[in-house]
Amino acid sequence: MTLNLRRIVTVSALALIAAAVPASAATPEETAREVLSKTPVIDGHNDTPHQIAELFDRDFSKFDLKGLSPDILAKTHTDIPTLRAGFLGGQFWSVYVDAALPKHEAVTRTVEQIDVVRQMIARYPDVFVYADTAATAEAAMKKGKIASLIGMEGGHSIGSSLEILRQMHALGARYMTITHSLTTDWADSATDAPKHDGLSPFGFEVIAEMNRLGMIVDLSHVSEATMHDVLDKTRAPVLFTHSNARAVTPHPRNVPDSVLKRLPQNGGVVMVTFVPGFTSPERRQWEYDRSAVAGRAKLEFTGNPEGEKAAVATWIAAHPQPKATLAQVADHIDHIRKVAGIDHIGIGGDFGGVDELPVGLENVSTYPALFAELVRRGYSKTDLAKIAQGNALRVMRGVEAAAEK
Repeated sequence: MTLNLRRIVTVSALALIAAAVPASAATPEETAREVLSKTPVIDGHNDTPHQIAELFDRDFSKFDLKGLSPDILAKTHTDIPTLRAGFLGGQFWSVYVDAALPKHEAVTRTVEQIDVVRQMIARYPDVFVYADTAATAEAAMKKGKIASLIGMEGGHSIGSSLEILRQMHALGARYMTITHSLTTDWADSATDAPKHDGLSPFGFEVIAEMNRLGMIVDLSHVSEATMHDVLDKTRAPVLFTHSNARAVTPHPRNVPDSVLKRLPQNGGVVMVTFVPGFTSPERRQWEYDRSAVAGRAKLEFTGNPEGEKAAVATWIAAHPQPKATLAQVADHIDHIRKVAGIDHIGIGGDFGGVDELPVGLENVSTYPALFAELVRRGYSKTDLAKIAQGNALRVMRGVEAAAEK
C-alpha cells in the first residue's frame, strides 16, 4: 500500500469513528436555559407589591427596580436584573392585605395594592406590560416583555360583596385566593377554625360569579373541604397559585392527594411554591416543635415575657432550624406528576412573601437552577415547557372559555 493510500484509509477510518461518537450532550443547565428562553416562566405568586407598600409606602421615588440594594433585594427577592436572569415571562403580582383587617379597610387597601402594580407597570414600560388574558400575556412575552397580571390574595378583600368582587375584576384582578390565613364569612381557611364545612351558600355564589366573570379561583390557603366544594361547583379550571404536596410535607396549606386526583378532570394546576415550611418535612416538624415549646413557655413564664423569650431562644439554640432545599421543591413536583400528571404542575415561588427561601432558590434569578434539577430527574423539554408556562396558560384559556359560555 502506498503512503497516500494509507493516508486515505486512515482519514476514512477516523471519519467513521467520529461519526459513531455522538456530539457532547447539553448540560442540564444548558437544556433548562434553552427551554426557558423559548417558554419563559409564568409565576403564580409574587408579593413584591406588598413589599413596596411596606418598605416605601408605595412611593416609587424612593427606590428603583432596575437595581435594588442587597438589603432590600433580600426582602423582595425581586428586581429587574434578577427577573431577566431568571427567564421570567409572566407574573401574577399578588395584591395582599392583612386578613384581620375590617372589611371596609381590606377593600380600600386592596385597591391601593392594585394601584401599586399599575404604577410599577407604568414606570417601567420597557420591562412590564399589563395583561389580563392568556392572549395578552402571550403577546407580551413575544415582545420580550414581562406579562404582568394581578392576583387578589384573600376573599376578605371583597368585603363579602359580589358587587365589590365585580369591581375588583374591573380593576384588573384576574384571580382571587378564596381565603388567606383566616376563615371568612363564607369560606374555611386551611389555617383557621372551620365555620362552614367548606363553603357557605354565599361562598357558592362567589364561585359562580367568578366563573361568570372569568376570574380564576385560587385554592391556596383554603381547607380541604373548601377545595372539594369548589371542585364540585366550578365550571372552570382552578389554580393553587403557591402550594405544595401534602403527602411530601404534611402542612395544612399543601394539597392532599384526594384533591390532586381530581385535578385531571377539572384541568387545574398546582403552582409549586418555595416556602420552606411547605417544602421541607424537616422544617415543618421543626416549626411544629417550636410552636409547642413557645406554648409551654407562655404558660410556665406567665407574667415574665423575658423568661418566656429566653426559654424559646434556648430551645432554638439547641435545635438549629433546618433549611429547605431546591431538591425538596423538585420532590413536590415529582409527587404531583405521579398523582395528578405533568399537565397539572406550575410554579408559584412566593418571592417577596417570605423571610427565607430554600438553598439554591434565593431570588427570582434561580428558576433555571430548578429546571436544571428537573432535567437531571428525567423531565423532557416538553415537560419543562408545560411547567414553565404551558399549563398556566391552559388554565387561563379555560377560565376565559367558561366565562364566554
